[in-house]
Amino acid sequence: MSKGLIIVIVLALIFGFFGCSTYNGIVGKDANVGEKWAQVQTQYQRRADLIPNLVNTVKGAANFEKSTLTAVMEARSRATGIQLNADQLTPENVQKFQAAQDQLSGTLSRLLAVAENYPQLRATQNFSELQSQLEGTENRISVARNDFNAAVKDYNVSVRTFPANIFAGIFGFSPKGFFEASQAAQNAPTVQF
Repeated sequence: MSKGLIIVIVLALIFGFFGCSTYNGIVGKDANVGEKWAQVQTQYQRRADLIPNLVNTVKGAANFEKSTLTAVMEARSRATGIQLNADQLTPENVQKFQAAQDQLSGTLSRLLAVAENYPQLRATQNFSELQSQLEGTENRISVARNDFNAAVKDYNVSVRTFPANIFAGIFGFSPKGFFEASQAAQNAPTVQF
């Protein structure tokens, strides 16, 4: 064998090993994003599962505003109607999912705010427990979203940095979308005394 052929074979082997290592690293990070997404969906599902119990408790304990309860259930239906798997996590799809979840959060906030006007409702143990579970779930959602964003950042850096971006492009890995703050969060609330 000639010296040139040996050099070409060695370079091809090095490139092949590097390519395999890079590909496997990106696949691992992609799987991590999928796992974190599943955790986000689990927490949102937990919230969606609590809502009918909360609505029924409110219905049973007070002569409550029907439009508020209807809005909550309609928002729940829209939020649970959007199903994304880890392969569909484009920035646009994550934004649509987040918009539906934000709408549900808004209607739930209105429900809880209106519930403050009903002391007999606030005094029921069932309502208090459901409200506490809902608050805990919102905290879990926040943690799951933060974990998801960290996994997406790690993955996106991998598929966008050189030379891994070459392999990412060849094998069809593209950047994934982050959860971002809702538009409503951009405006500070007004506090008046």
